[in-house]
Amino acid sequence: MAISLSVVLLLAIILVVLIRGGSIKAGPAIVAILFGFFLASSGMAPSITRFLDSIADMVNSISF
Repeated sequence: MAISLSVVLLLAIILVVLIRGGSIKAGPAIVAILFGFFLASSGMAPSITRFLDSIADMVNSISF
C-alpha cells in the first residue's frame, strides 16, 4: 500500500508540474486521469501491479 500511495503522489506532482508548465493542458490531463482510473478497474490491473511491484523490488535491491 505504501508503494502505490507513493507512486500516486509522485504521478500527481508530475501532472501538476506539466499542467503549470504548459506542457499539457487540463483537457488531456483529465483524459489521462480517467484512462488510469478505468485501467485500474480492468482485467489488466493485477498484471500492471505485479509489474510495478517487481520494478520496486528491483530498485530496492540495488545497493551502492
